[in-house]
Amino acid sequence: MEKFNVCIVGGGSTYTLGFLKSFVRLKEEFPIKKLVLFDIDGDRQRPIGEYGKILFKERFPELDFSYTTDPAEAYPEMDFIFMQMRAGGLPMRRKDEHIPLSMGKIGQETVGAGGMAYGLRSCVDMIEAVHQIREYSPNAWILNYSNPAAIVAEALRREFPDDQRILNICDQPENIIRSVSRLLNVDWNSLDPVYFGLNHYGWFTHIYDKKTGEDLLPLIRKTVHEKGFLPQDAEQRDKSWLDTYGFVQTMMEDFPDYIPNTYDGYYLYPEYKCSHLNPEYTRADEVIDGREKRVFAEAAEVIKEGKVGDRFHAISDAHAEMMIKVAEAIAFNTNQRFIVIVKNDGAIANLQNDAMVEVVAELGINGPRPMRVGTIPQFYYGLLAQQVSCEKLIVDAYYEHSYQKALEAFTLNRLINDAKKARELLDALVEANKGQWPELK
Repeated sequence: MEKFNVCIVGGGSTYTLGFLKSFVRLKEEFPIKKLVLFDIDGDRQRPIGEYGKILFKERFPELDFSYTTDPAEAYPEMDFIFMQMRAGGLPMRRKDEHIPLSMGKIGQETVGAGGMAYGLRSCVDMIEAVHQIREYSPNAWILNYSNPAAIVAEALRREFPDDQRILNICDQPENIIRSVSRLLNVDWNSLDPVYFGLNHYGWFTHIYDKKTGEDLLPLIRKTVHEKGFLPQDAEQRDKSWLDTYGFVQTMMEDFPDYIPNTYDGYYLYPEYKCSHLNPEYTRADEVIDGREKRVFAEAAEVIKEGKVGDRFHAISDAHAEMMIKVAEAIAFNTNQRFIVIVKNDGAIANLQNDAMVEVVAELGINGPRPMRVGTIPQFYYGLLAQQVSCEKLIVDAYYEHSYQKALEAFTLNRLINDAKKARELLDALVEANKGQWPELK
């Protein structure tokens, strides 16, 4: 069987340990011969890389594994490159969240003012990285799940319009499917979803039972009403995530037609959400104090003892396994279905064709074949059309170095929706992002 060369960009991420373990678990399904971690922060990546050396010596000794800060070592002769960059790291994520909340607006990693701030940084870093990758591996598949994926996808569409081997994908819709499987006590692989939206802003219109064809949405609606909603891996989640998933129940009480993405709550209830967020302690702080410490503590323990042992099961990530399955579908042309981000081109009939939308697609060696969802109801169209315009304007601001376009994006954003507040937020974030955004004039 063919074996593949893989690079993970963002090797120092807290998600990388999950990837390393998943490559071991799935080595028969997706065989790899070479794995390279790449990160511009060598100190952060080192403990993850050393952990990987110990893990693979124990459980995958035939794998050629290394880690580096040099693109010339990381990128040549790659088949798949997994992108999990965090432009500015967790310290800048913290500013993205704290600054807007200090001004009475939502600060969040991918939505609102914080999402747009992160988006401008990610445009800079992602575009540079993809150009570097293409110098060394012109035919590699680039599987991007760096946030904010919607803005990144729009920027990459413009920068690389003819590159058919860039795929933007997010694990959140699958996390919801897995959470539905927990709710119904069924295998998540038995569920066949229909989904439409933008990244972190979508809805499931149907979830079918693959065997019987029954639409399970009425049963899901009834069960959520009676029992609430939890993530599939609730036992591993921080409190903020439990609250976020729990809010699905509220959304389905008010808008019962579809099952919402968890992030829809920020758009539908911005005032309520803002009033229940702590401006002094946000999700970024929770990650720094929680997942960040757990992951690097596990790495330190393994390095100290020189073995992984039972810790192989300590931290794992469903999203890592999903991304490897995405690569497997492409590599072996399985045409398995995934929810991915693609150029609309009629997938959502009444949304503009050049929007980057998130829908179910069959995925094989020639990339995604999106499944059309037809015309969406006016309410959902109105929400999405506003956000598409916002995302396009912030990418305009990147390319044109335009303060005016950024101001328009901030003003139009549903989580700001006020020109004076938009200018106040934008000015504060310009100052906080000096040297990391393009200069806006």
